[in-house]
Amino acid sequence: MSAPHRRQLGIRENLAQFSLLVLINAFVGGMVGLERAILPAIAEEEFALAARSAVLSFIVVFGLTKAAANYAAGRLSDRWGRRPTLIGGWLVALPVPFLLMWAPSWGWILAANALLGVSQGLTWSTTVVMKIDLAGPKQRGLAMGLNEFAGYLAVGLSALATGYLAARFGLRPQPFYLGVGFALLGTLLSVAFVRETCGHAAKEAAESGAPEPTLSQRAVFARATWADANLSSVSQAGFVNNLNDGMAWGLFPLVFAAAGMSLTQIGWLAALYPMVWGLGQIVTGAASDRFGRKGFIVLGMWIQAAGIAVVALGDGFTMFAGAAVLLGVGTAMVYPTLLAVIGDVAHPTWRASAVGVYRLWRDSGYAAGAVAAGLLADAFGLEAAVWSVAALTFASGVIVQLRLSEG
Repeated sequence: MSAPHRRQLGIRENLAQFSLLVLINAFVGGMVGLERAILPAIAEEEFALAARSAVLSFIVVFGLTKAAANYAAGRLSDRWGRRPTLIGGWLVALPVPFLLMWAPSWGWILAANALLGVSQGLTWSTTVVMKIDLAGPKQRGLAMGLNEFAGYLAVGLSALATGYLAARFGLRPQPFYLGVGFALLGTLLSVAFVRETCGHAAKEAAESGAPEPTLSQRAVFARATWADANLSSVSQAGFVNNLNDGMAWGLFPLVFAAAGMSLTQIGWLAALYPMVWGLGQIVTGAASDRFGRKGFIVLGMWIQAAGIAVVALGDGFTMFAGAAVLLGVGTAMVYPTLLAVIGDVAHPTWRASAVGVYRLWRDSGYAAGAVAAGLLADAFGLEAAVWSVAALTFASGVIVQLRLSEG
């Protein structure tokens, strides 16, 4: 490994590796997109799960395991390196599409989602940290925008493709053939071509002035959870963002089906939100480098709340599509900007660990959203569950407005 001082920081200076990591994160996103349009239908049609809380159990398992893996990924990346953590995440992903294809019971689906959550936590977190390492301090927003663009555009395209395949060939196994390709390509590219980026972080630390002592994991956890107003405010926003995404993932296909949408229409609606989210991040990530982070986060949370409210009011494809666009625009404003704030605030010596803690809380939101939305839907109906999440999302934006420093 070359010495840190010989490395260069910047996207252009590391374009080949940066572009490779963007491509790899597209395969990461494609893996989770396999489920977004059709797994609730599989739960109801093949396994006869009627209760909303039971249908959404796969998201609870995914969210909890991904949150834990995010936390581990940050620490492992700081201690053992980014590349081994990335490769390990892809190895965990390899059995997932086969389990989804041939699962004889819902328990096997839950096991597949546990593995998917671990894989997503290790791979996505590591690609985030590696791009922050390569980009340096001046282009963090752009780096995160490109990373999340690739991942969530792939989520949308994968959801669209699986919805189409399910409508033409059936719910299983054909839609999950895509996952076999995603997992194999992601693994091979990571093993053969990805290089370690810890040296870039060391270079940034050396150039940042007096080195800061490495913090314990307990200290990093405290800062990102409550002690630091900036870090903790973005952690809660990330939690609520993924809480509403968990609800959208699990409940929106049921809302759309109840409104008479076909499986193909549901596939389009499930794809539209992450596609707008993914494409929008190219603009919003870079814009936050220039205009500051806070406004994008606050307004983005409020636009998300508006989109969720429109779903509650909607009764046709056009209105649902408009809601999906609003939700995608709002999330595009929030997602890369929250990660850029972590990069701004955390010192390079403990940055990966801070990203891990943030992503622990953020992806715990999947499980919280699935549990809360499922229980509310069972008790009060789908519409009440959707309205509750809209109100919570708006309140999260208020918290950011009050606590986050402009930057």
